[in-house]
Amino acid sequence: MATSIIIGGASCLLMICGVLFFPQIRLGKVKLDSYWVIVLLGACAMLLSGQVGLGFLKEQLFADSAINPFKILVLFISMTVLSIFLDEVGFFRYLANLTLKKAKKSQFTLFAALFVTVAVLTAFTSNDIIVLTFTPFICYFAKNAKISPIPYLVTEFIVANTLSMVFIIGNPTNIYIGTSYGVTFLDYLLVMFWPTMAAAAISFLVLWLLFRKELKKVPEVEDEDVKIENKPFLIIGLVLLSVCTVALAVGSYIGLEMWAISLASALLLFLIIGILSLAQRRKPKELLMCAKRAPWELIPFVLSMFVIILALSENGVTDKIASLLGQEHIVWKYGVTSFLSANLINNIPMSVLFCSVMSGLEGASLQAALYASVVGSNLGAFLTPIGALAGIMWSSLLKEHRVRFGYIDFIKYGTAVSLPALFVTLLVLCFVL
Repeated sequence: MATSIIIGGASCLLMICGVLFFPQIRLGKVKLDSYWVIVLLGACAMLLSGQVGLGFLKEQLFADSAINPFKILVLFISMTVLSIFLDEVGFFRYLANLTLKKAKKSQFTLFAALFVTVAVLTAFTSNDIIVLTFTPFICYFAKNAKISPIPYLVTEFIVANTLSMVFIIGNPTNIYIGTSYGVTFLDYLLVMFWPTMAAAAISFLVLWLLFRKELKKVPEVEDEDVKIENKPFLIIGLVLLSVCTVALAVGSYIGLEMWAISLASALLLFLIIGILSLAQRRKPKELLMCAKRAPWELIPFVLSMFVIILALSENGVTDKIASLLGQEHIVWKYGVTSFLSANLINNIPMSVLFCSVMSGLEGASLQAALYASVVGSNLGAFLTPIGALAGIMWSSLLKEHRVRFGYIDFIKYGTAVSLPALFVTLLVLCFVL
């Protein structure tokens, strides 16, 4: 047990150090993100030291079950590709510009409009995609309007990591935790809808209180003409995303697994756009960018964390954690500990760990632990930059755009919003369950 704890703990600690101090590793002309390389080395150390058996690992990796990590990765990457395509055809930038135009005379109206726009888009796409696409636009707009970008950047990030709870496809942690225990799209929505709405309401209130003085200044906005250059491609992307979402909702009732539905949608997108691009005698640049921007690094990262958690499970570590948490006040214990753990080891490794921890629970207790862990994995993303990959990417984007927003600033705003949001969300979850 001691060896597995040391290797697992060292892997997580070095991963955090990598994120903070050396986010990329250069191998010749190739740059690699350090977080997944470090965790991969940790997984190799677990295997070489015999902390997890190869036979057991093979059995778990290729098991025909909901916890199969390959199915989970296919689901997340396929949904991400659909979102990236919409971004590449200009959908998110167009909506953001339209929102800003409608609300350009009042910062409060602008703040509320941005809140709603990000909330709706996040629910149907992915929090990571929204963060990556809206952040540069907000930085540009704020500079042009001569207003502080901080209220809008903080709002965008918090909303993206709050409304990502409402659908199972909104966050890779939702996907991992939910599908690991066979939760359907609709069952998930029925439980998480009201807790998510409660989190959104309290977040809006706290954000308004934090930034109400800054929002009084009248912006000096210059109109920008943003157009969709390829409307047929946009329609195809929106139709496929809509059909995919509906299919995910009803798939469990007709015997279709979520990973298969999302993969079929992504493949259909590539087929249709590829044929149309060929007919138009043009490069399928949108598809090429989808392939380039897809989060492929999550594959070695999730698989490596899966190996590490299997080793901890085989050596009785996860059982020990489960016994410490007990079977009373499960919503609060799992909600708070997952929230804090996400900021120690990142929310994806935390989700892998907690799936193993709650494996001994059954019935209502398992359901409570599962949804509380989902809440912790999402809301934990805006306590510190370590909480989620979205926070790491967001912080990097702010540096690129020369926006001063340090680690202390992140914690200050994150604490002010995430703590009341966590309390209210878990309270509502208790009533729902």
